[in-house]
Amino acid sequence: MLKTGVVTLLSVLFFYGNLFSQQKAYFVDGYHGGVYGHYPMWVTQFMVDKLTEHPEWQLGLEIEPETWDTVKVKEPVAYNNFKNIATDKRVEFTNPAYAQPYCYNISGESIIRQFEYGIKKIHQHFPDVTFTTYSVEEPCFTSSLPQILRLFGFKYAVLKCPNTCWGGYTAPYGGQLVNWIGTDGTAILTVPRYASEELEDNSTWQTKAWNNSEAYLKASFNQGIENPVGMCYQDAGWKNGPWLGSGTNVKNKSIYTTWRNYFENISNKKTNDNYYFSQEDIHVNLMWGSQVLQKIAQEVRVSENKIIIAEKMAAMANLDNKYNPAQERIDEAWRTLMMAQHHDSWIVPYNRLKKDRTWAQEITLWTNNTNKISDKVIDEAIGSYNTNTSRDAENKTYIRVYNTLGVKRTEVVKALIPSTKDGEVVVYNSKNELLPSYSQQTGDSSYISFQADVLAFGYATFLVSHKQVVFNKKTSVHVDTDGNYILENNTYRITLNPSKGGTIKSLIAKMEDSKEYVDKDNEFNFGELRGHFYDENKFYSTTDAQAKITVLEDNFLRTSVKIEGEIASHPFVQIITLTNGQKRIDFDLTVNWKNNVGIGEYKQGPNWRDNRRAFTDDRFKLNVLFPIALSSSTLYKNAPFDVCESKLENTFFNTWDGIKHNIILNWVDLVQKDQKYGFAIFSDHTTSYSHGKDFPLALTAQYSGIGLWGPDYKITHPLTMRYAIVPHSRQWDQANIAIESNKWNEPLIISYHKNIPLADKSFINIDKSGYEISAFKVKDDNILIRFFNAEGDGSIRRIAFGFPVAEIKEVDLNGNTISKKVIDKNKVSISMPRFGLKTLLLKKDN
Repeated sequence: MLKTGVVTLLSVLFFYGNLFSQQKAYFVDGYHGGVYGHYPMWVTQFMVDKLTEHPEWQLGLEIEPETWDTVKVKEPVAYNNFKNIATDKRVEFTNPAYAQPYCYNISGESIIRQFEYGIKKIHQHFPDVTFTTYSVEEPCFTSSLPQILRLFGFKYAVLKCPNTCWGGYTAPYGGQLVNWIGTDGTAILTVPRYASEELEDNSTWQTKAWNNSEAYLKASFNQGIENPVGMCYQDAGWKNGPWLGSGTNVKNKSIYTTWRNYFENISNKKTNDNYYFSQEDIHVNLMWGSQVLQKIAQEVRVSENKIIIAEKMAAMANLDNKYNPAQERIDEAWRTLMMAQHHDSWIVPYNRLKKDRTWAQEITLWTNNTNKISDKVIDEAIGSYNTNTSRDAENKTYIRVYNTLGVKRTEVVKALIPSTKDGEVVVYNSKNELLPSYSQQTGDSSYISFQADVLAFGYATFLVSHKQVVFNKKTSVHVDTDGNYILENNTYRITLNPSKGGTIKSLIAKMEDSKEYVDKDNEFNFGELRGHFYDENKFYSTTDAQAKITVLEDNFLRTSVKIEGEIASHPFVQIITLTNGQKRIDFDLTVNWKNNVGIGEYKQGPNWRDNRRAFTDDRFKLNVLFPIALSSSTLYKNAPFDVCESKLENTFFNTWDGIKHNIILNWVDLVQKDQKYGFAIFSDHTTSYSHGKDFPLALTAQYSGIGLWGPDYKITHPLTMRYAIVPHSRQWDQANIAIESNKWNEPLIISYHKNIPLADKSFINIDKSGYEISAFKVKDDNILIRFFNAEGDGSIRRIAFGFPVAEIKEVDLNGNTISKKVIDKNKVSISMPRFGLKTLLLKKDN
């Protein structure tokens, strides 16, 4: 019996040994880095020399494109030597993105510009380089990448990042090849993180594919993968050369290859395995709630919004007034924004980028530059509309309101006007209709508020005059017999409880069948700020102390109150604003910390590399809590060019190997199972949220303690953040949550003029199409428009232009013509699937 067992065992070993000897293992080696990350100048010649020394070696490159500007100046000989091999078949550029962003944490349009500017920069140095495969060292992924990559001409993608998983990793799935199906249905042939590719033992930054270990290869072969491939993109500056060895001493007889060669000459080039990669398949975690990352995310969000608005405003002014923004300024604004989106900006904000500045400090300078340029372009675009033509002898002035979205908007605006003693200031629209308005004097400044109707992607002009008129100025805030403050307008009725820190006792949405949105049976209070202060091992809440409520504004257009209270003796101020006719309820929160305090699950020690971590379970961080009265709800969250339906039972985890996707980019939306009611939260920055059984939907507000890479992520200044809520009926797309979010991020632009035509105009109308205008900009005296189908279906839409168009081409993201469009009465018909992109290049008919 024993003899039989031994023979059987030997037979099995012989079988697998023979099998493994017939199969081959491959490995993609390469370098990651750049002048902003890490790129010693000697590396350029080092790569050239090592490729010459080791003819079997091959390289994948993920080098910041701007690096080559510096190398050309500082190492001209090495630069020219490398230029001679840049198109060698043993070299492949796999990530041309300008600043190697994580992608999932920034806008979809920003991702496009990262590739656009990066490809352009690389081609300035190496004109014949092509981009075939997308592969990265860190988890720089998002669900919409297949469409973006294919529109830039990429053929393949890789979902592995085996050697640098500090910030996370992708979910394991599939075998040798999969068809990565993007959000719009676009497919790209992809090498995934195999289903058998486990996280590395005793590591919190690697998967087992990082060095083609025997365990990795055996697991791959056992899974049925004929030609498994591992990878490691070394940090530029590492002096290993070939990562697995060279010549006859390559580990496990692995064969070096580029990804392009692997796809085209080693793999079977096709598969029937369609991988519907969800945003929740990206298991990533950064220092959400820490002040340094919060500030970075807020600064990036502001700049992302400003530069897009600036381009749109410049295009309007170009069409009307032939205003041409200096393209080099626009390019520089994008450059500094893209640098602020660098993955190192977000994962190592305290690292020194320069001797006297950290990444975080540099980001403030970069985004300030983007904002300065954007504001200048907006001011110039507005200024191009000024006219010296005197309209009449009366003392009349004008307000113009610009709308950069493709849908008509009716919103309350507040305009700064010159102080006057000539009586009541009133506003007329272009039809000479008197509009209800409200005037305020704040210090030496005068303001007038009114509800403006503005056409889609265009502007409306209003006449400011003086007239004795009485508008209904009734107030809406009152105090009930229990001391609760009640705010009410035509949309909502909100009850605030001062005895519970000013939390919301009741929120009734009048337009949604007077639905009560506060879960009054929940142990938590709606809108309370709560967190675990680990030095005291105690949860503190704003409900622990009485709050003072002050009415800041109360009229028929806007109601605003200030709540002043404290949490763990630290004072906070929260301003809640209700605006007439607006679905969104706005919140502005400030916590004036007296000193640095520890907030999180427990005090993280120097063992931050351990699998168990104090900074990952967001239930213990300072949260804004929303116990919502919805039954059997489903959560949706937006992502770059995507909306993800969450499949998570909860968002809770406390280990590196258990990371779950709990990220809010712009918004999350909780929808009742029958889709009758929903509740959305907007955030002014990319951060995390919490949600699960026995814990309400919550927005992360603050963490303080040791975190990634070991620094103490301290509280050094007041917490400031804006958020908003939108109670609604039906599902997110039917409730136009994406549009409401866009209104928040691209507010109406208001300008004051002494002389300007009293006219309204729409340049393009995509109302009720479900489309968004992702970009609308001047390009070589033409107009480039990019649409994103955020909420619509795939049916044909007629897009009408408010300016004469001579020719329309559909182009890819490289600018190559896909097709010419038929123009019919200055309209064009287009269609695309939900979450699809389409870019049109319009030649103006002058």
